[in-house]
Amino acid sequence: MVVNRRGSIFGNAQPFFLLCASKCGEDFFVRRVFLLLLVVAACCSARAQTGVYAEYGVSWFGIPNLSVQSGPTFGLYYQHWGIPFVRVGLDARASFIGSGSEVEDTGLIGPRVQIKPHILPLMPYGEALIGVAHMNVGQGVAHTEGNEFTWALNAGLDLTVLPRIDWRMVDYTYGGIPGNSLQSNPNTVSTGIVVRLP
Repeated sequence: MVVNRRGSIFGNAQPFFLLCASKCGEDFFVRRVFLLLLVVAACCSARAQTGVYAEYGVSWFGIPNLSVQSGPTFGLYYQHWGIPFVRVGLDARASFIGSGSEVEDTGLIGPRVQIKPHILPLMPYGEALIGVAHMNVGQGVAHTEGNEFTWALNAGLDLTVLPRIDWRMVDYTYGGIPGNSLQSNPNTVSTGIVVRLP
């Protein structure tokens, strides 16, 4: 038996359990790095998706002497970033609500998050948007007219009906116009069609 100067019976060799511990630590590190690379690859390889849509909906503003208004919304979204089942991108939309002397035209843009489960044709989404609103609504002391900053929180649900066509089953928007003396908070519910471009 060889005993080194420190009294170890192993000489210059490492004990077996130390070698095992070191090996297990290296394997754990390698697994974590591999998993991280898989996540990064999934994010980078997520195919970009552009869609255009048209909706028609009704809005109520909570302003005295103003009835429920209706009109179209047109928009475009671009989704480039994401992980499996989740896509992140941008949405830009323009709405033209009302007619005649009672109108609210808005332009909005902001981030968008969509859940895409793949196994189901349903795709819920949410958005946080900011933009500009042109308003000419109300009567008498409740009349307001001009261009104002506006914000909107948006949520909806798309249903795939054809390979590149979705039915936008519902699109709900709750907005605010801080500079408006009436403190209007428009609520809009819409439905429409989405075409996903190649």
